[in-house]
Amino acid sequence: MRTLKIHLIRHGLTDGNLEGLYIGHTDVSLCEQGRLQLLQMKEDYEYPEPSVVFSSPLKRCLETAAILYPEKNPVLEPRLCEYNFGSFEGRSADDLHEKEPLFDRWLAGEKDVNPPFGESNEEFSKRICESFISIVDGALKTESDDIVIITHGGVLTALMSFFALPEASMHDWITPSGCGYTLRITPEIWMAGRKVEAIEEIPYEKNRETDYYEGWDYYPEDSGYFEDDEE
Repeated sequence: MRTLKIHLIRHGLTDGNLEGLYIGHTDVSLCEQGRLQLLQMKEDYEYPEPSVVFSSPLKRCLETAAILYPEKNPVLEPRLCEYNFGSFEGRSADDLHEKEPLFDRWLAGEKDVNPPFGESNEEFSKRICESFISIVDGALKTESDDIVIITHGGVLTALMSFFALPEASMHDWITPSGCGYTLRITPEIWMAGRKVEAIEEIPYEKNRETDYYEGWDYYPEDSGYFEDDEE
């Protein structure tokens, strides 16, 4: 039985991540720490070897693609851009909690509540789900069996919460920068319920002997690779 693998990878660190800011459509680059971190992770661990790379068109994703897959020319998918935070853009959670009455309601996921001049949760969900479905459906019609998607933290966690098995909340799928998930798509399961299997976390331990979900416990928490950050 033919199966398809799609690998969702979050872009590397930016200054906004390190400062704990909401950065959505602002087209920022990776910070120097983010570039060095990705290069070191690529040296120490293994990343998937795809036939095709899809990417958000924002610089931080394209720069991540260039570091991890310099031989690939990414297919740009605008619908994979991060959430449009509107007037929340470039601000911290503490600042928004104090000054924006809608922030806590939006953060709680209330329907019809969106950042001023931004998009609603429903608009965001519709956009990214349509993108993912089109990529999967297109791949199933072609010979592309191994695809990487480089996108943003908010997009990645939302897609996992919508499509992945085992089912979990967005918070449960939060990933460090430069990390992500390998998904297995079985045509029968996909066509029946638009569900995919989360089988492994990215990057992989070198010379691993398994091909199933194990978690990131193969490196020490004090490795220095990862910093706490916002989306």
